Amino acid sequence: MKKKVCIGLSGGVDSSVAAYLLKEQGYDVFALFMINWKETTGTLTAECTWEDDVIFAEMTAKKLDIPFHVVDLSDFYRTRVVDYMFAEYEKGRTPNPDVLCNREIKFDIFMQKALELGADYVATGHYCRREVSQIKGIETFSLLEGLDPNKDQSYFLCQLNQYQLSKSLFPIGHLLKPEVREIARKQGLVTAERKDSQGICFVGKVDLPLFLQQKLEPKKGNVILIPADFSAKKKISDRSKDNLPKLTAPFPFKPWQGSIIGEHNGAHFYTIGQRKGLNIGGFVEPLFVLAIDVVRNIVYVGEGKEHPGLYRPGLFIERNEIHWIRPDRALNPGEEFNFLVRIRYRQPLEKATMIMAEEGAYFLFREEQRGVTSGQFATWYDGEELVGSGVIA
Repeated sequence: MKKKVCIGLSGGVDSSVAAYLLKEQGYDVFALFMINWKETTGTLTAECTWEDDVIFAEMTAKKLDIPFHVVDLSDFYRTRVVDYMFAEYEKGRTPNPDVLCNREIKFDIFMQKALELGADYVATGHYCRREVSQIKGIETFSLLEGLDPNKDQSYFLCQLNQYQLSKSLFPIGHLLKPEVREIARKQGLVTAERKDSQGICFVGKVDLPLFLQQKLEPKKGNVILIPADFSAKKKISDRSKDNLPKLTAPFPFKPWQGSIIGEHNGAHFYTIGQRKGLNIGGFVEPLFVLAIDVVRNIVYVGEGKEHPGLYRPGLFIERNEIHWIRPDRALNPGEEFNFLVRIRYRQPLEKATMIMAEEGAYFLFREEQRGVTSGQFATWYDGEELVGSGVIA
């Protein structure tokens, strides 16, 4: 009997080709389109993106002759993803809603709906790979990078667990993006030349301050310039384990350490490393956000992209925020391991040592990293395998 697979058909070329490949592999395939966001406040388009997407998805399903269903998950998306996003920005952290969308919606609520409809597996158009092996007699699932270095999306799936991976298929993870488009052209799929989606998962491109003003009120505050020589003097050179908390924490800038150069409309609208949106001129080099203080409502900035205040030697993840995709690889307090670490999507992997303590995990990088941001997900890899992830403190 054929295994039944639900393809999350989004209206884009990747999921369309994934659906085609599954049929070619002999699976009994049906499509499920999810509606996650219906509002337009703060978006940079006057239309709901899902209304266009569902048309393309249904046309693709008809072309491939597979059953097509629609499920409205917008209430779940608001409570599990968007409300979390607002709460994190309010705390002065920068969340990654795409990671949350995959953990909370696509591979949780959506997966439940698909399984209720009789699916044995759920497939998506993500550029990543799944590997199955036997470890000490236990079936173990590994999440590997996609083979296209420019499209690898394993980062966005960094919060998946063993059960979710056991029910997941990633049919295009071994392909390059141009190969995916060529398959779509040869099969006459209407999505072949459709542009990739951008912005927040299922919301699209947004004017972030305007989007956040649905819940967070604008409030005037000071922009304070921190001199580069001050930040350089405050760097900690001793990388011993006794200094781990200081080496991995954001630098605690104070108002008296710099000078007021302007105003902003709310510290919670900014993020570390941000350049645009400050609207303050008169400097030789561009200004970048070094830190934000939502309690005092202050935005600290530095001049130039190489400002020392933008760089940190490490990061910390609290114990309850650590997630192991491979629980058998988990470190115990006192243990350490050299991983390749990514602190944001598309950032190159960097060598770092993970040092496990009772309170959480410390990461010390071989070279200081620019723009380490609280609220973002750090992911750690061993070779091409994504082993675990966690929210940066």
